[in-house]
Amino acid sequence: MLFRKKKEETINYDPTQQEPVIRCSICTGEQTAGLRDLDTGKFHEIMLIHEESDLISFQKMVGTEEIRKIY
Repeated sequence: MLFRKKKEETINYDPTQQEPVIRCSICTGEQTAGLRDLDTGKFHEIMLIHEESDLISFQKMVGTEEIRKIY
């Protein structure tokens, strides 16, 4: 089969150590979804957000609809 629907995967993370966030660039408006370490503030990039469907996909991966934006 040539074209397959991509499987939805889930991201396992520890909510006491990390939080899912969208990092937004003030200059370009680029949005990147990822996990932010609560202790160090370090950001781990997971995917770029090009359109609304990408955001919905990320929300399904982390299992939450409430995702904070950081700048």
